[in-house]
Amino acid sequence: MADSKPKKTVKKVVLAYSGGLDTSIILKWLQTVYGCEVVTFTADLGQGEELEPARQKALLLGIKKENIFVEDLREEFVRDYVFPMFRANALYEGLYLLGTSIARPLIAKKQIEIAEKVGADAVAHGATGKGNDQVRFELTYYALKPDVTVIAPWREWDLTSRTKLIEFAEKHQIPIAKDKRGEAPFSVDANLLHTSSEGKVLEDPAQDVPDYVFSRTVDPEKAPDKPTSITIDFERGDAVAVDGKKMSPAVLLKHLNDLGRANGIGRLDLVENRFVGMKSRGMYETPGGTILLAAHRGIESITLDRGAAHLKDELMPKYAELVYYGFWFTPEREMLQAAIDTSQEFVTGRVTLKLYKGNATVVGRESKYSLYDQDLVTFEEGAVAYDHRDAEGFIKLNALRLRTLGQRRRKLKLD
Repeated sequence: MADSKPKKTVKKVVLAYSGGLDTSIILKWLQTVYGCEVVTFTADLGQGEELEPARQKALLLGIKKENIFVEDLREEFVRDYVFPMFRANALYEGLYLLGTSIARPLIAKKQIEIAEKVGADAVAHGATGKGNDQVRFELTYYALKPDVTVIAPWREWDLTSRTKLIEFAEKHQIPIAKDKRGEAPFSVDANLLHTSSEGKVLEDPAQDVPDYVFSRTVDPEKAPDKPTSITIDFERGDAVAVDGKKMSPAVLLKHLNDLGRANGIGRLDLVENRFVGMKSRGMYETPGGTILLAAHRGIESITLDRGAAHLKDELMPKYAELVYYGFWFTPEREMLQAAIDTSQEFVTGRVTLKLYKGNATVVGRESKYSLYDQDLVTFEEGAVAYDHRDAEGFIKLNALRLRTLGQRRRKLKLD
């Protein structure tokens, strides 16, 4: 039952609190079932919502002023999480830019920091028992505070329907907005990197995504008929300026989001494999990230050695999988990050892109560290000596094992 006996004894718990109906119900449920002191943490990750209402709602629900933590994490989020991930060109299952996945370790880390500060013995989150987020939150909790008690309400309570949630809210006098009484047509997660939508109207993968689901991008078909040209400057693998104007990480990503929105860039309709074992269908909008990925690969194309570039591409799927599963604070992710960061030493320069009807296309790239040598690649006689005959020995060396295999097949008459 919703008011049943708690599974653990807890004195004080730090809750990841959005101020929305679901986490407000969790807040009251923790007070009711566990009888513990609740500390709320609300993060601004660029989701586009005001944070003050969350503070006021926490106060209304009986949380002490000193137990309410609200923090603007936009710069830290982009600088220390998004940018390192983009140095890897990370794409889960070749498509997903990991907008939800990359935010969870930061939120969980802050919860643990607050728990240490206020002497809390537990942390809690609002992720359901079906999704990836419960794993991402809890892996971080345990990595940073091995003895912490974790409360996952969705795995404990019996509030398994919207009707039961509303009944609990009414019973405990939790304010309910009129638009929250009915079943939501889909659920949304948002931060400065992306917006994701899933559930209900999106559950049938055979059906097109309704227009009303999209919130961060215009319809590519209705985007301007004239392309938008921009430049992005990079230093050691990170974007630092757009059109020559220096910007902080969060401001730069916000600016790219605005450009992407106007040109219908960054939509992804994906059926993905969740870590917990099921497939799910989601619709993602990552306008700025889509532009950034194209630009970063553009500057790498002239500054990275072939061996380094190809090794990075081999490492990337494993890196993306680790981020998706929630293994951010792990030795293996840090090992991969060290290798990736080392590769970025000379990834500095400028990329020119055209943004047009859903596409971000690299049309120019330049760097003082460029490995591109026009004298070597020209069809005209170049200033750098290149003897075409040198290629013969190179080819014969690489063909030796193939010739040996062919001779065996012929000898055994396998052809």
